[in-house]
Amino acid sequence: MSLLFYKIIAGILILITSLVAAIYPIKVRARPQHRPILELGDAFASGIFLGAALFHMLPDAVSGFANTLPDAHYPVAEFFCACGFLVLLFLERLAQCVPQIKDAKQVMPYMVALILIIHSLIEGGVLGINATMATAFVIFVAILAHKSSESFALAVVLNRSQVTTKKSILIVGVFSLMTPIGILLGTTMASLLQYKAGQLWTAGFNAFAAGTFLYMSTLHHINHHERMHEAENLREFLFLFIGLVVMALLAMWV
Repeated sequence: MSLLFYKIIAGILILITSLVAAIYPIKVRARPQHRPILELGDAFASGIFLGAALFHMLPDAVSGFANTLPDAHYPVAEFFCACGFLVLLFLERLAQCVPQIKDAKQVMPYMVALILIIHSLIEGGVLGINATMATAFVIFVAILAHKSSESFALAVVLNRSQVTTKKSILIVGVFSLMTPIGILLGTTMASLLQYKAGQLWTAGFNAFAAGTFLYMSTLHHINHHERMHEAENLREFLFLFIGLVVMALLAMWV
């Protein structure tokens, strides 16, 4: 099997996995009544976001800045991470303090979707530029696991907002297509990622995204999961912890 054919198959499998992982959260829309399964799914998604931020995005950003700015002693990655955290915190506080801005909270699901879409494009680019079959296989397995988890998490986040089912399907579809598109772009334009500016942009985006994921998995999760019974709190914490462990295990191979 040629490397090009392998990447084509990998892109198709990643696309299918992303779509399948989002079917249940989209099909079972979150309603005002209590749905324990979706509550636990949302907690699991928060664990995925937390793990993606701490074990993948932020370390990648720190490494990227260290490679491109070896003489810089300022914690650049941490600064961008804090900016991402504060942007979402500001949007939520704005919605609470200014009653006229009723739709301010609805910006966050779209921002999370945009970040995941761009991150998926970058992931696909990483696989696309790889020139060895063995390394490409390891990256493919990691992306497959990431995409299935992130697709589920994205669908749950969209359900928690007032985004319509039709828009949710469209967003998840675009998200699912980004990694195959990234593989195509990475394969055809591998030389672009060798430039220092491209590496800096990728590191900055990963750090900013890590901050937004930290917010979504902590303060945003707490604000939207006030429970009357301690048992439900413990179950949700367990599922959040499971999501975190999944991403921590993935970090062992990627």
